[in-house]
Amino acid sequence: MGFQFGSFDSICETAALVICPLVGSAQGVEPTCYSRNVDIGGTLIFQPSTCFVHIVAIIMTAIMIVHIRSKYTAVGRKEIVMFFWMYMVIELLAMFLDSGVIPTSNVAYTWFAAVYTGLVAAAYCCLLINGFIGFQFAEDGTPLSLWFLRISCLVVFGVSFFVSIATFLQKFGFNYTKPMGLFIIYLLWPLICVPVYIVLQLILVFRTLEDRWPIGDIAFGTIFYAGGQVLLFAFSATICKAIKHYIDGLFFFTLCVLLSVMMVYKYWDDITREDLEFSVGSKAAVWEVKDPLLADDEDASSDRYPVPPPLPGYPSSTNGSYPNFQSQSQPGQQYPSYRGGNGGGAAPSLVGGVSGAQLYGSQGKRGYPPGISQDRY
Repeated sequence: MGFQFGSFDSICETAALVICPLVGSAQGVEPTCYSRNVDIGGTLIFQPSTCFVHIVAIIMTAIMIVHIRSKYTAVGRKEIVMFFWMYMVIELLAMFLDSGVIPTSNVAYTWFAAVYTGLVAAAYCCLLINGFIGFQFAEDGTPLSLWFLRISCLVVFGVSFFVSIATFLQKFGFNYTKPMGLFIIYLLWPLICVPVYIVLQLILVFRTLEDRWPIGDIAFGTIFYAGGQVLLFAFSATICKAIKHYIDGLFFFTLCVLLSVMMVYKYWDDITREDLEFSVGSKAAVWEVKDPLLADDEDASSDRYPVPPPLPGYPSSTNGSYPNFQSQSQPGQQYPSYRGGNGGGAAPSLVGGVSGAQLYGSQGKRGYPPGISQDRY
C-alpha cells in the first residue's frame, strides 16, 4: 500500500512504532518484518536490541544531565536540562512499550502510549524554544524564561495527549481509522521543530560566535537524525530481512536519535562558557601563581617594600622590636608597659606635660594618684 497523508497504514507496515497497535483497525497495523523476540523467565521480550539501546540512552542522558547541572553559570542551563529530562522519561516509557512488558492488549498500553506521544511532542517543543534562548529574547534562567518554557511544553503535552487518547478510544469525533490529528502531532510536528532549531543555531553561530566548530556538532546531529528517519521509514523491512530478524530499522532509529541528542548536548557545551569567578565545581581548581609581584622571595619583598621610618616621638621598629617596650613579668598580666627609671631609659612624654615617670612611677608600675599633686591639677 502506498503512502497516504494522514494514514499510518503504510508507515506501520514498515516501521514498528509505539502507536501502530492502536491505529488503522481494531487490531492495529502489524509490520511486515520486525525483530525476533527473546524469552526471559517465561516472559517474551520484544525488540531486545532496541531495549538495550534504550537502557544505554537512559544512562548517557543521566551523565549529560549531571554535566549540564555542574555548569552553574552557563547560558540556558536550566532550559536545556529540561529537554534532557524529558528525553530520559521518553526512553524509559519506550523501553516498556517496545519490549512488550506492557502488553498491547492491556488497557494500560493505550494510556501509556498516549503519554508517550504527548511527551514526544512536548520534547520537540522544548527543543524549539531552546533554539531561541541564545538570542536572549528573555534572559535565561529568569522566571519569565523558565515559566514560558514550562507552560508551552505543558500545553503541547496536554493537546497531544488529548488527541492521542481520543483517537485511540474513538472519542469526541476522533477515529483511529483516520488519525489525521495524530498524524500531524506524531510526524509533522517534529519535521517543523527540528529544521527551525537547526536554522536558528546556524544563525546564532554565524552572527554571534567567532568559533565555527559548533557547526560541526550541528552537522553531525542533523546527519544522525535524518539518517535515523530514513532507516526507519524507508529501509526498516529491508534491514530486518537482510539480518534475519535480529534487528530492524527501529534499532538504528533509536540509536541515531540518541546520537543526535548527544550532539545537541555537545553543541550546547561548545557554545557556552562558564564564568570561572562564579563557577562551583565538584573539584577545586588549582591555580599556579605566575605573577612575580606575588613571589615568595623575602629579599625581593624587603627590597621592594622597605620598612618605613619611625614617627617622631615613637620608638623605632627597624630591628623588628622596641628596645624600651616589654611585657609585664607578673603572672596573668598580658598587657605591655614602658620601662622607666633604671630599666633602660625614660618613658616617652605624654600629652599635657605629665611625664611617664610621674604617671607610672620609678619602677615602671602605674601609680595612682600621681606623686606630685600640683602637677595633677
